[in-house]
Amino acid sequence: MHISGHNLMPIEVKKVDYNDTDQASAVLMLLNHYSLDPMGSSAPLPDFVQENLIEEMKQRDFFNSAIAYVDGQPAALVNFAEGFSTFAAKPLMNVHDMVVHSDFRGQGLSQQLLAFVETEARKIGCCKVTLEVLGGNEIAQNAYRKFGFAAYRLSEDTGVAEFWQKKLA
Repeated sequence: MHISGHNLMPIEVKKVDYNDTDQASAVLMLLNHYSLDPMGSSAPLPDFVQENLIEEMKQRDFFNSAIAYVDGQPAALVNFAEGFSTFAAKPLMNVHDMVVHSDFRGQGLSQQLLAFVETEARKIGCCKVTLEVLGGNEIAQNAYRKFGFAAYRLSEDTGVAEFWQKKLA
């Protein structure tokens, strides 16, 4: 997918081939950039993750990534995974990670990556695309709203869905 950005530099969105060492390196570089951000963990990816992530991703055919390249440089990344909706009896697509490198922000790359994910989701008949976002990450929330996302709510009485976790040792 070739698209021109606001700065007229050529933008290309590519689905990642984890066997391609340049693309795999770009995934790790962009994910580490995200991890270093306060909206990540404010720390680099642990060595174990950097050494094992690509091999683990290769083993999961339901998990994919796409990179937006600006003028040939890896600028943004989305990791997304197929899930399943029991209430719709159809697959769904979950955006697991979204990162736009700080050098390339403001060029609409998140919108292009979300469009890529939506296209992939429609190809397999997904009923929806889901994601989670931190309550304090207003920039990401605005980007997601612009694309048509909204907080999940069954009704006013039940409130907004929350993303919870229990870490396993």
